[in-house]
Amino acid sequence: MKVLVFGATGGSGKAALEQLLQEGHEVTAFVRSARGLGAVSGKLRVFEGDAMRARDVERAVEGQDAVIVTLGIRENPLRVRVLGPARTPLDIRSTGTRNVIAAMRKHGVRKLVVQTSYGVGDTRDRLRVLDRLFFALLLRPQIADTELQNRDVIASGLDWVIVQPVHLNDAPTREQPFVSTSGEIAKNVVSRGSVGRFLAQAVQSSDFVGKSVALSGPPA
Repeated sequence: MKVLVFGATGGSGKAALEQLLQEGHEVTAFVRSARGLGAVSGKLRVFEGDAMRARDVERAVEGQDAVIVTLGIRENPLRVRVLGPARTPLDIRSTGTRNVIAAMRKHGVRKLVVQTSYGVGDTRDRLRVLDRLFFALLLRPQIADTELQNRDVIASGLDWVIVQPVHLNDAPTREQPFVSTSGEIAKNVVSRGSVGRFLAQAVQSSDFVGKSVALSGPPA
């Protein structure tokens, strides 16, 4: 497959592209700067652009078979809440994904896998009390933008999969995450590597099309 990855410099996005490269797929990383990718094994095409610019997105999407979106803000959440983000617009998830959807429709690309967050959309009512407070106090603007992203994906008419991981860490594990299409979770943390590998799986499979998938750490 020819797969385009947005947010390819983040932990789960980079893990997804590395998994796809290992499996022999043709992968394009959409990044603001190639320097952020670091060392990547395998053959990788790099497309430098801005997901907020529809023209950049459209050029990158043309000729692809599928798209993975892991857009987000990786800055300190307290700083973002108080001062706003330094580099990434607050609406990067919704506007960037909306640009992706429009480009996919134009070029006839059907398969879309989007990483959002556990606690929006179908899993909104399943959050623990502490997570609700965290969302309300620190992440309110980002969660609001993710809700818009979630709705746009569902309404896109594409062959979409929404992936909703719980709290993320960088643990170097090859464990399979706990996967649920009904919102259940096991551990309340999951590694970015595990999420990325699931994104790579979901983009190749028809098993989860039209579903929101909760990802959590495997049970003990």
